[in-house]
Amino acid sequence: MTGGKGSETLLPRESAELIATRAKHVSIKEAGVEALARKIFEKLEDKTISIDMFSQHELHPPSSDPSAVDWIFVVDTLNFCFWAPNSAHYSVTHKGKRYTGYFALCAALNRAKDNGKAVTDPKFYSQLTAKDVTELLQGDDDSAPLALVEERAECLRQVGTCLLEKYDGSFVNCVKAAKGSAKVLLNLVVTEFPCFRDVGTFEESQVSFYKRAQILIGDVWACFKGKDLGSFSDIDDITMFADYRVPQVLVHFGVMEYSSHLQSMLEKDVIMDVGCQEEMEIRGCSIHAVELLWAAVKSLLASAKKEHLYQINPIIIDHFLWDFRRQYATELSIIPFHKVVSIYY
Repeated sequence: MTGGKGSETLLPRESAELIATRAKHVSIKEAGVEALARKIFEKLEDKTISIDMFSQHELHPPSSDPSAVDWIFVVDTLNFCFWAPNSAHYSVTHKGKRYTGYFALCAALNRAKDNGKAVTDPKFYSQLTAKDVTELLQGDDDSAPLALVEERAECLRQVGTCLLEKYDGSFVNCVKAAKGSAKVLLNLVVTEFPCFRDVGTFEESQVSFYKRAQILIGDVWACFKGKDLGSFSDIDDITMFADYRVPQVLVHFGVMEYSSHLQSMLEKDVIMDVGCQEEMEIRGCSIHAVELLWAAVKSLLASAKKEHLYQINPIIIDHFLWDFRRQYATELSIIPFHKVVSIYY
């Protein structure tokens, strides 16, 4: 995995720039970038945006939890495809509170852990069948069924077996093997665990998005607030996490705009093929748009002579955008999001 030429796979940042340069169905709007950058700048100043956003959620483990890294690894192994037809939701009620989507997954795993299941131990999850996973992640009675259960079980078996055979049964040892480099850890994850290998071909170029691999690293970094196991000297090499929700927010803020052809596809709820031109343009342009946002925010901080006061990178911007979508889900529901059946996001 390098950023070289020929048949080598471009890293997400380089892939995104290539796709954005050649995109036919998605465009990035400078005015939208500038306006949203100002909003992010303001949110940094009022402390709404910070590295603390991950640790402040009640379902996420504190860094003091000895199993925190392995919990994050299991969650991000399963962190894909939570949408369902007809706007239905996969939901889980835990300790009296109902959660949907990704947080429903977190709640289900915490529920299982509370019930004595060794959910962070690969000896346990490397043996799970689809039936076991269905029971483990069972949603509420009125919940939409969780998609791709067979694939989720296969992912768990794959990564669990590798951890047991090569990393003494813990993802902590993968983190340590990277020696403080996010880029080294990214390469290790996508090399050792094929289910994280989120790549494709765009106009004869081998490109990557690595959504789950990058969010895995971002989550470890955020959980530990950039210290101890979460200390990566090159964390800014990680891009945003190209999913199906953040693009929705970028369109809302006028940062991205879709062609009439693509807009029509989305409004008709067309299920896109993984790796089709339209899907790759949405994901690639989302990454590149956040890169431009990051640069614009840094410029605003520099102009205000405040760059030393705040930490900002694509991970933090992604967290803000993703949280914004959940906070304003009703308002954003008028903007259609792209749908694919994929294990990668």
